[in-house]
Amino acid sequence: MGTFGRLLRPASAPIRRWVLSAFPRPQTGAIDYDHPPGDPGLFGPASVTWRMHADFCGMLAGGLCALYLQTLHPRALAGVWDHSNFRGDLVGRLRRTTAFVGATTYAPTVAANDMIERVRAIHGHVRGTDEAGAPYAADDPDLLTWVHVSEMSSFLAGFRAYGPLEVTDRVADAYLDETRRVAEALGARDVPGSVAALDAYIEGVRPSLVFGERSRTVLGILARLDLPVPLAGLSRDVFLHAGAALLPGWASELLGRTDGDLRKARLPAATPRGMAPLFRAALTGGGGARAWRRGGGGARGPPPRPPPPPAGGGGPRGVWGGAA
Repeated sequence: MGTFGRLLRPASAPIRRWVLSAFPRPQTGAIDYDHPPGDPGLFGPASVTWRMHADFCGMLAGGLCALYLQTLHPRALAGVWDHSNFRGDLVGRLRRTTAFVGATTYAPTVAANDMIERVRAIHGHVRGTDEAGAPYAADDPDLLTWVHVSEMSSFLAGFRAYGPLEVTDRVADAYLDETRRVAEALGARDVPGSVAALDAYIEGVRPSLVFGERSRTVLGILARLDLPVPLAGLSRDVFLHAGAALLPGWASELLGRTDGDLRKARLPAATPRGMAPLFRAALTGGGGARAWRRGGGGARGPPPRPPPPPAGGGGPRGVWGGAA
């Protein structure tokens, strides 16, 4: 642990308890992130995805931003409405999404692919009609693409806002190109692999997005979310505002967020930026650090800053200098 980490150590224990109480690591049936040695998983230590998904504040704020966006798609929302217990266990849904993203990012290759296959099997049973009576199916390739885009664009925005490294368009392109392989493995099609493709895709989808009565209901439940942590209301409000601050302007407008809402959220949304170094110092030894060691990145886990890029650059190793 460096000097900065030692200075932050007194605050690390309560923050670690906060995170692990809200998002506990599985005690049984857990993925073995340590074996087999040398297995890079679906991405590997040189990927942008490994580094970006390791940042707790950016990922939590991004995940909440994605929830806001997903309430705007009638068919995506219908699947949650009809086939999940979000009304009584929204925290459980957040935990399952977190587990899926963590496993497909850091687990060994076989375990990551097994997770994808389990989700594909679940999707095969999720069918119905949306609020307007249009049919939906969770394994619809176009619907899978929207869910993926809403999540990855939000994680990208979260890292840009709260992460420790600059995200250029080149880095963002690498991230989108890497992560689309998970969506494609789930059955998505025409998944954007660059910022330009992402922007074009969203422009095409926007006319079909709606803020309806179901959207309002889900956001009301989210606003009352009871995290199993100290100061649950304050923690919830800070990160909800941080997530809402990541929304693109068109989404804020569609959700009916007023200038007053945006001003009220400004200070809470800035809080995770100041807290982010504390979270980074506290959250060590998880799946990401274990995957780093398994993949040959070294015993101490990823460095806080990437080393200089190799001569010639090119590819993910040249985007963030080799170890992402």
